Amino acid sequence: QVLLVESGGGSVQAGGSLRLSCATSGYISAIDYMAWFRQAPGKEREGVAAIAARYSSSSYVNSVKGRFTISLDNAKKTLYLQMDSLKPEDTAMYYCALKIGPWGSGPWSKQTEYNYWGQGTQVTVSS
Repeated sequence: QVLLVESGGGSVQAGGSLRLSCATSGYISAIDYMAWFRQAPGKEREGVAAIAARYSSSSYVNSVKGRFTISLDNAKKTLYLQMDSLKPEDTAMYYCALKIGPWGSGPWSKQTEYNYWGQGTQVTVSS
């Protein structure tokens, strides 16, 4: 059974930083894609960033470009999200997601492409 566990969330003031981690467990033959999503109260869950493990290429939603950095330690099978210059609008529950296998169709933020999800970690940014 594959499990994803997020950690590193918390409360910070605007302009601060947090580093989220997503530890995986269980048998994973190879990580193909991993991503971070977030959901703010009353809003739909949206993609924040994703990484294609084989190519070490990453993608970001426009609102976090230049502030957030996604990275993957393949040896530890752990995903990270470094979040700098945080804004109140970044407040949300953050989820990590994992896809094993080739990409089907659609953009990196297509949620149905991901096989496994974590339970989330809360990030709160105050002004």
